Amino acid sequence: MDVAEALLPRLMLGSPHRALHRCEQVNRVRAWLICVGLLLFATAQVSADEPRRVLLLHAFGHAYSPWSDDAASFRAGLVKKSPQPIDLYEVSLDTARVKDPKDEGPFIEYVHALLAGRKLDLIVPVGAPAAFFMQRHRAVLFPTTPMLIIGADRSRIDRDNLTENDTASLSDLDLSAWIKNILRLRPETTDVAVVVGNSSTERHWASELRRVFQPFADRLHVTWLNNLEFGEMLTHAANMRPQSVIFWFLLSEDAAGVPYTEDRALEMMRAVAAAPIFGIGDYQLGRGIVGGPLLPTQAIGQQAAAVALRILGGEPPHGINPPYVQLSAPIYDWRELQRWGISESRLPAGSEVRFRELSLWEQYRWHMAAIFFFVVLQTALIGWLLFERHLRRIVEMKLRARLSEVIHLNRTAIAGALSASVAHELNQPLAAIQSYAEAATLYLEADPPDIERVEQILANIRRDDRRAADIISHLRGLLKKRDELELQECDLNKTVRDALQILRPEALKRGVALDAHEAKSPLPVRADPIHLQQVILNLAVNGMDAMQDCVPGGGKMSIQTALADESAIEVRVADSGMGIPTDKLNTIFDAFYTTKRDGTGLGLSIARAIVETHGGKIWAENRPGGGAVFCFTLPLSRMLAA
Repeated sequence: MDVAEALLPRLMLGSPHRALHRCEQVNRVRAWLICVGLLLFATAQVSADEPRRVLLLHAFGHAYSPWSDDAASFRAGLVKKSPQPIDLYEVSLDTARVKDPKDEGPFIEYVHALLAGRKLDLIVPVGAPAAFFMQRHRAVLFPTTPMLIIGADRSRIDRDNLTENDTASLSDLDLSAWIKNILRLRPETTDVAVVVGNSSTERHWASELRRVFQPFADRLHVTWLNNLEFGEMLTHAANMRPQSVIFWFLLSEDAAGVPYTEDRALEMMRAVAAAPIFGIGDYQLGRGIVGGPLLPTQAIGQQAAAVALRILGGEPPHGINPPYVQLSAPIYDWRELQRWGISESRLPAGSEVRFRELSLWEQYRWHMAAIFFFVVLQTALIGWLLFERHLRRIVEMKLRARLSEVIHLNRTAIAGALSASVAHELNQPLAAIQSYAEAATLYLEADPPDIERVEQILANIRRDDRRAADIISHLRGLLKKRDELELQECDLNKTVRDALQILRPEALKRGVALDAHEAKSPLPVRADPIHLQQVILNLAVNGMDAMQDCVPGGGKMSIQTALADESAIEVRVADSGMGIPTDKLNTIFDAFYTTKRDGTGLGLSIARAIVETHGGKIWAENRPGGGAVFCFTLPLSRMLAA
């Protein structure tokens, strides 16, 4: 129930007209209350979205290190973490170079004019000179605005002298730590050139450094460069002795009053320096200093941003006392260590080395390790495969030798099987020669001798002698032992004819009609003719054995040669025997398979081995009219064919 509804019972008392009038009043009250609520809500929303105005005040200008680095880190942390928008103002003054505070009037007027009409929520002087300026003119410029001092050392800003509306995020510089770092890394050092400027701030630090170097007076000769122009500083740096170092502290203005940005000036000195350069802050790392315990500008800015957020959140500044920022753990530039021959073994424990140029192994360690592993694995596999190949070749050589022996034994067995018919065939020319010799003797003993008939008899003797010699030659070829194939270009038709000369006596003995059908053109092959003869003899003898149960004189065998296609030659050995059982057609060429009572089962398997060795194929078929046919093909020799 809202306020208007609470008033309604009272307003309804009285006459109806009065009640109606009072209802109108209630509606007006309700509308008024709604408007007031919306106005308050809008005001609160605008207040929540209103940006926080922060002034950054630079004494040397916003481009001078280390204060510019402190400010950059502070800005980034503040804007990133603030729940409200930040309206950031930056004023760059040259008050640090003003000799007399009385001359600061124009700077005060400048700040007044720049920020006229703007209510600030926080003032942030960056560095001790800016803090001193604000403390001198606080009452005139921003008497009630909270102030946070950053980028100053505790030796320059006393927190006890700050007002209740002020606080400071300060560093704690250990000047002696930088000198100890130099002597640790370069124990042979005898001379130190100190680079420091000539502004009032730098003169203060020059006096502090003189005090810190005093305990090392018996060991180090210190040259102060604050009374030199920058060009003279470069000349001095270029002519230093090997046992010297350069200690770069701060340079914003040289003895001639010329301002310098530290980044550029440091890089110029690094280019000509004959001695290593040591510095004081992380903002100098990567621009020429060796390194060491350094002023951490990132940490300074981040701590200051956290303090600023607490102040902007409504926390009183005087109650915030952040810890002093100490020097960082030692950080070194690997490139400078290498340039000046400083061993990493001299670095303090826990040191960080940056800008290291990694070797190929360091950059691609895992890649190279993986590649090495795979190369080793591949090498091992290749070695194993070569070893396996070597063993296989040995086994193949042994098998080939055994095969050659088996083939030779098979040829010997064939020769033995054919020996009776061969002997019978051989007896005919020998008996004829003997008869011719006896007849020639009679013709020579006649008076007068019949020389013409003797000459005819001698011609017949020579003919029968050649016939006997051919029989012996073919038999000798079969019996000759070979360790390897003797491949040569030959005509398969001639090979078949030679085999027929050996087979004919056996066929005649068994009463088998032997017929041959040669191709009209030569059939060139690259092969061992004796081995091919052996294949034909094995197939023919096997066929004659299959016809031994035929009617005497009813056996028929044909040997046919022909071109199978453009690249192969085919030989067919057909018989009129009982044929081959269908289920045995694929097994008859297996070793030791035989249907003969006294067979070895090697004849057909050897024939297959010889044909396949020559790159051919062999198979068996049954003839439609009875009997079997053995076929084999061989590659056509292109050389002879051409």
